[in-house]
Amino acid sequence: MAEGGAEGKAKRVLVAIDESESSHYALEWVLANLRSSLSSSPLVVFTVQPYSEISYLNAASFGAPPMELIQTVQQHHKELSLSLLEKAKEICIQHGVVAETISEVGDPKEAICEAVEKLKIDLLVVGSHGKGAIQRVFLGSVSNYCMHNAKCPVLVVKKSV
Repeated sequence: MAEGGAEGKAKRVLVAIDESESSHYALEWVLANLRSSLSSSPLVVFTVQPYSEISYLNAASFGAPPMELIQTVQQHHKELSLSLLEKAKEICIQHGVVAETISEVGDPKEAICEAVEKLKIDLLVVGSHGKGAIQRVFLGSVSNYCMHNAKCPVLVVKKSV
């Protein structure tokens, strides 16, 4: 990435990850292709713990779920996020890149765009899950949402087949 605007200003890059192979590939792609850009600023690796879906817990428990069940689900999401970030940090270290890891709770697409603004990110990198057009219509696409709403350039990394 060329220096633009302010002389010598380090560019901040954020890679949004989840448990998918596509986000792991996006992280590896950044480390292989943007390594020289990452020498002056830590790479931000970001993941989102989804809100605990208590609607299915209501159905499973025939009414209001016990608080212990909700807490167990939330703890599982937190542990998964921390594990993802730890693995990502190890991968970065293997490539000689310093990484800052951040986890938030919320809707992934909104949380990513909010983090971009709050952290003053210069480039957002997301993986492409390779959903078809119909799946995107019904399920939405985090990468598509970010491309239209993030306050910085967005790079969608798609694994070639």
